[in-house]
Amino acid sequence: MPIFRDPANAFVRARHRHAKPVKLTYLWAQAVVKNGELRGVAISGRPNNRELQDGFTFEILRNCTDGTQNACSKLYGAACRAGKELGYRIAVTYTLASESGISLRAAGFRPVAEVKDRQWDCASRPREERDLVGDKIRWERKL
Repeated sequence: MPIFRDPANAFVRARHRHAKPVKLTYLWAQAVVKNGELRGVAISGRPNNRELQDGFTFEILRNCTDGTQNACSKLYGAACRAGKELGYRIAVTYTLASESGISLRAAGFRPVAEVKDRQWDCASRPREERDLVGDKIRWERKL
């Protein structure tokens, strides 16, 4: 089911192990509800990687659940269905290299790249320092 950004971000703030709420690149979000209780959210948006901002690719920026069985896979699938209906052709997302990605595989994603963690600040584009969380794997699903 759809969910607005603020309640989705509140769920992420309360439950996600390492990621912060989404700010600028938000486009839409889905939720999993079981027995009338919010069990998970997926937040989709414009890709953070500028090279992927082609108008046909969206990024699942956050996928956060309370551990409810199959909730992650359901959220990835719902995000992809919504993206396809909106005209997107490719969905991407990232996991820490230490995570298995089993929910992503179940939702039809495949690993396509290894991404080294680094600070985003540079002389030509100063940014706030961020907490480094580790190397990541980029996953992709063609819609």
